[in-house]
Amino acid sequence: MMQIADLWVSADPKAWNDALESYRTFVQPQNVALEQSLDPLDLEQLRRFDAREWYEFLKDEYFRWKYTAPNRYASTTRQLQYYVDDDALGDLDQIRRRLLTLNPDDIRSGLEAAHAIHGLGTAGASGLLALMYPQKFGTVDEFVVKALRQVNGLPEATALARMNPEDLTIRDGAMIVGILQRKAAANNRNFKSNAWTPRKLDKVLWTYGR
Repeated sequence: MMQIADLWVSADPKAWNDALESYRTFVQPQNVALEQSLDPLDLEQLRRFDAREWYEFLKDEYFRWKYTAPNRYASTTRQLQYYVDDDALGDLDQIRRRLLTLNPDDIRSGLEAAHAIHGLGTAGASGLLALMYPQKFGTVDEFVVKALRQVNGLPEATALARMNPEDLTIRDGAMIVGILQRKAAANNRNFKSNAWTPRKLDKVLWTYGR
């Protein structure tokens, strides 16, 4: 594949599609089925969940998808366990309701809502939103930041250089989602399509940032 700096300015749809296709090669074999079942999420299914089903979905599916390293999965699910230990599944369910009724154009408010879930930092919050609203959100994590730092001429270059990729803030996340939205719109204009989304952009950048 060409370098991300070259791909970013490329008007060749095949180059972009090839980069997107390469994402699949990095998905761990044991996670392929989970990836396919979650991407994108069925919002109607989420609306039907009760409080316990929402908790179990996060623990057994979303957290397992997002945190593939066993130690990371264990540490985040311990934080999620708070809702069971403190008889607070109702609080967690309120977050589900907020996520399903939020304005997806309000990036920061969306990230703040998902970030309220115990165990989710900015990366985890953005990942959940990217699955729920792929037309508006992409996952923002250390690999996306590392890839974007290789792109020339971004107005956000100075801010990207100052970020801690492993501890992104809500402000960082909102800025990066804005970049993904802008580039998805540019690709769609260039390719005369509506296929590109922030979620697809995050897959490309995640691949390059690894």
